Parts: sequence; C-alpha cells; structure tokens
Amino acid sequence: MKPEHRPYRTVDGNVRIGSVIYGIGAEIEDPDGWVWALTEAMDGTRTVDLITAEVAARHPSVPPETVRAAMAELRAAGFVDDAAAPLPPDLGERDRVRHGRGVALLRWMDLSPRSTPWAAQARLRRARALVLGVGGTGGAAAQVLVASGLGRLHAVDPDVVELSNLNRQLLYRETDIGRPKVAAALTALKSLNSDVTVTGERREVRGPDDLAALLTAAPYDILVLGADRPPDIRRWANRVCLRLGLPWVEGGYRGPLITAGLHVPGAGPCWECQRAGEIARRDLRLAPGQSEDAASPRMPWNPASAVTATLSGTLVAHAALAYLTGVPPTEPGFRFGLNLMALGDPVLIRHPRRPDCPACGTARLAPGAA
Repeated sequence: MKPEHRPYRTVDGNVRIGSVIYGIGAEIEDPDGWVWALTEAMDGTRTVDLITAEVAARHPSVPPETVRAAMAELRAAGFVDDAAAPLPPDLGERDRVRHGRGVALLRWMDLSPRSTPWAAQARLRRARALVLGVGGTGGAAAQVLVASGLGRLHAVDPDVVELSNLNRQLLYRETDIGRPKVAAALTALKSLNSDVTVTGERREVRGPDDLAALLTAAPYDILVLGADRPPDIRRWANRVCLRLGLPWVEGGYRGPLITAGLHVPGAGPCWECQRAGEIARRDLRLAPGQSEDAASPRMPWNPASAVTATLSGTLVAHAALAYLTGVPPTEPGFRFGLNLMALGDPVLIRHPRRPDCPACGTARLAPGAA
C-alpha cells in the first residue's frame, strides 16, 4: 500500500484507504476482517504469493483468487505501488535522493496504476519547455520547473535586471542589476539544478510570427508564458499554439487577484473562449460615457510584491507540471487561483467552448474559412 494512503479501521469495522480527508480515499466494508488482514500484509515486504498465504493463514475461508482479485482492485484504484520496482532507465541514484520527496507527493496525488512510482518523474525528465518572460511570474515558474526536475528549459526575455524588479523577481540579486535577465536567469537556474539542460536567448517577441519562429526552432512539449507585453501577447500565444497544436500555460496578477490557466489545443475551450466568457458574465453597470477601464484600471506598472509574483509563477508551474506528468489529472481549458483579499473564496473560472470563437470556433475550422 502507498504509505501516503495507509489504511486504518473505523469504529464500525470498515477499512478506510487513502486520504479520505482530501477526498481521494475509499471505505470498504469488512465484516469478516480479511480486508484488514490483506492491507496489513501489503506493507511492501512481501510478494503477491506471500501476501495471499498470509491472508489464508488468518482467514482460511477466503479463496486465494478472491485475495488476488482484491489486490488487483486496490492497484487499479491507485492505492498500491510495487515496492521492488527499479528506477526508470533515465533516472539514477542522484534523482532518488533529490526528488524522493517530490515523488512521494506525486504518488499521493496519482490514482493511476503505474509500474513504478517514479513514472511521472521520468516523464518530467523527458519534457521540454520554453519559458517566455522570466520576470516575476515567469522567473518563479522557471525556478519551480528546474527544481522539480524538468528535462530541458529554454528561457527568452529581452530585458535587463533593474532595481525596481527586486521587490518581486526572486530569481535575481542586486549584483545582477544591469545584466540581461536571460544571462542572470541562466546562472541562477543552472546553479539550482545542474541536471537540467537550461538554455536561453535575449530576444523580443513583436508579433505572432516571432513567437511561431521561437516555438518551431526546437521541439517543445509546452509553452510557459510569463510575459505580459505586448498587450496582445496572450492572443498571439493562443493563435500560434492552436496552429501548432502546442499546449501552453499562462498566469499573472492584477492587484490581489492571482490566476493561472492551462490551454491544450483540441481539448476544451481555448484562451479566447475563456476571455469572451469572462467579458460576457461581467455586470459592470457603467454609466453612460464611462470606459470599461474604470472598473479595472490599467496603470503604467502593475502593483505587485514578492508574494503575488511568486504565487502566480508557482501556480503556472503547477499547471505545467500537472500537464507534463499527468499528476494530478487535469482537464484543460480553465483558470484558477486565489484572491488575497478573500482567501476563503478560491478562484476557478471555466467557460464552455464557443462555436463563434474567432480562434477555435466552428466557423474558423470550416472549409474555406480564413
């Protein structure tokens, strides 16, 4: 049994398995007590045959095939790992030491039957990400991805480090002021995890063609968008990733509101569907002559702190990791996050795909459509 899903008995004799308090467990009726004997025997020290024999010794009336079927059901439910499974070929002892606690968390959240608890980590080792913008959000996301054991990361940013960045962009130090952000980012990321291949370039994206050229220059599994300018950067990313069939994640902060989103072409609504849904549901009740900007003012710079920037980057990285590893299983086409002014009211925004969407709608996909 996975140690994170260690079973226990309830006062009425049932067996509870898994993290019931997190909503991912199960409760099994056990009037004869053999299920409890089975879960006790599945402690990682016995083979299937020895487990069957242990249960038979304590409960002779239970047929061996019933015990084996129960073990198969527990494995299919995601509560069991093979304690003797070796590391995947592309991972070594250094990975076991570095990522052991991270794998324990993945194992906790993963209810898919796997040949080894290290399967998700091995999948991450093979993954390749382009991080566009390594400021507050993108820099924090890059740190999390590199620390987590991503295989390859390519960072792109046109800016230099400024003193005003240091209140929120924790990838940089005072000694980096005046350096190109990419150069400073590569130094920091490589020193964080030398097992990850980290590359980068100082480059500005001025339009969708620039972005497409970046994304097709090398094979990537995901785009991590940390840039917030030019203003149309998300729309460009949505259109280009739809055309290339490339998943992407993005996020950021507007004052105390921190959000991230995962978008996978062909799987749910695209970013523009979500954006249109958000605009449609607003009830701003603007007086005549009032601009929509009055309800959500834009400033020359976005108020931010190390808390908001790092939280947004961490949520973006979580969305990317969930897609790349499959843990936890995540349905794309949504935004999630939190409002620091209302911590008891988490943010989850999911709008349906729109047939009239100019990016992914049926009119766009019809023969002869522009």
